[in-house]
Amino acid sequence: LSFYVRLPFFILFLFIYLFTLSGNGIVVYLVNSDPCLSSPMYFFLCNLSTLEIVYSSVVVPKMLVNLLSEDKRISFHGCALQMFLFLFLGTTECLLLAVMAYDRFMAICRPLRYTLIMCRRRCMQFSAFTWWSGVILSLIQTTLIFIQPFCGPNVIDHFFCDIPPVLKLACADTYLNEVCIFSVCVAILLAPFLLILSSYSQILFTLLKMSSVENRKKAYSTCVSHLTSVTLFYGTASFMYLRPRSLYSLETDRFLALFYSVVTPLLNPLIYSLRNQEVKNALVKLFKEISITCH
Repeated sequence: LSFYVRLPFFILFLFIYLFTLSGNGIVVYLVNSDPCLSSPMYFFLCNLSTLEIVYSSVVVPKMLVNLLSEDKRISFHGCALQMFLFLFLGTTECLLLAVMAYDRFMAICRPLRYTLIMCRRRCMQFSAFTWWSGVILSLIQTTLIFIQPFCGPNVIDHFFCDIPPVLKLACADTYLNEVCIFSVCVAILLAPFLLILSSYSQILFTLLKMSSVENRKKAYSTCVSHLTSVTLFYGTASFMYLRPRSLYSLETDRFLALFYSVVTPLLNPLIYSLRNQEVKNALVKLFKEISITCH
């Protein structure tokens, strides 16, 4: 593609990236500055927004440089680091979404025990578990890929170092590695998804029994926001990594990778702020404070 064809894409993705940083950054600021957003749900939302900032930053800046530059090289170790960070943050998000589902389950189905179970210390432990599990599981996956011999020419037919296009460059039999990686992906995606499914089946049962329409609407609002994020992330990630090799398509892979690495981090703050009254109130309060300061 010529420079003048690539330039509009550069501008588009630059704006998406800037909105992603600012949107998630605002969520992080609101949760840490507004006392009304001090519940465990917002603690995990702050974790998610922080994760999305870093997650997007692993892929998008390099992609923007490649759109403007003719030199699109990345070093072997740089590629390995990019893949490790991408998988680490993706794995952490899988687990974090499951923890957020468990938090909603406790808040709606076990309200009398909620503050006792989801105390600050327990929330910190859950958070640490998701991040450290992400480190360990992604390290396993990255190691399984980069212990392979690469004979060249090592041209990655993708816009970042993802598993399928990099593994395709190996000049040895990768069947065993693919089985191991597939098994890890199944564990990463399936186990948290089953926990989410179990949590929401019990939440739905509890909501149907609620007599208060107002409480039901409030619970429904927070659950829909989370379920939207789960659908976006798990839907694209599952189709990307759990489908048979015979169904792999380069164009489909690129589109899906673009969606969950660029678009999803942008949508998450919008999903939670537009459907959550407490976040909207905190946002209005912030804008009023800024307006008063400016005047």
